[in-house]
Amino acid sequence: MAAYAVLTTASDQPGLLFGLTKVLADRHANISYVDIMSQQDRAAQIYLEFSVDSGIDQVVAELGRVAGVTAVELTPSFAKIYGKRIIIMGGGAQVGQVALGAIAEADRHNIRGERISVDTIPLVGEEELASAVRAVLRLPRVRLLVLAGSIMGGEISKAVEEVRQKGLIVISLNQAGSVPDVADLVVSDPVQAGVMAVMAIADTAKFDIVRQQKRRY
Repeated sequence: MAAYAVLTTASDQPGLLFGLTKVLADRHANISYVDIMSQQDRAAQIYLEFSVDSGIDQVVAELGRVAGVTAVELTPSFAKIYGKRIIIMGGGAQVGQVALGAIAEADRHNIRGERISVDTIPLVGEEELASAVRAVLRLPRVRLLVLAGSIMGGEISKAVEEVRQKGLIVISLNQAGSVPDVADLVVSDPVQAGVMAVMAIADTAKFDIVRQQKRRY
């Protein structure tokens, strides 16, 4: 089935999402992602990514006839625009240095046709970081997490083990605490950690994260 993305503009009212998804269900479309953007000063927008066998023009026309919808626009998917994502979290200074390496390396691969984006969030506190680590799985297109700090352990380590079991790659700076013991890879230099994070998920890099499991650099 061909993959598409559409952005609908509509009035903010009950049943709108049901109406849109019913159109896609009737067309046997496979919905892979939904995002709702609602702001008080403008009309609501609902973004959908889906795959479907039938002609997209007819699907767009039917979406436009849903009650409350004012516009339907075919758009490139987030995967085509922003691609795979890396999340960097931890102490502000360490996060900034990891981002320096990751952004520079991502730029090198993106010029060659990749799409890799880098997101950062400086955070402190065991509870806050553990919650943020677990929440990464709910973010779309995230392939790798870098934990950049000077000391992390306890509940954060439990969260790391949980997300790794669900397929997320985790790189940790060489720091105090138990997080380095449960991460996929430990790197001492923050800039190098950012570079290796990008290389681990880039299709244009010859770097196999599986072969680096539990190593320290």
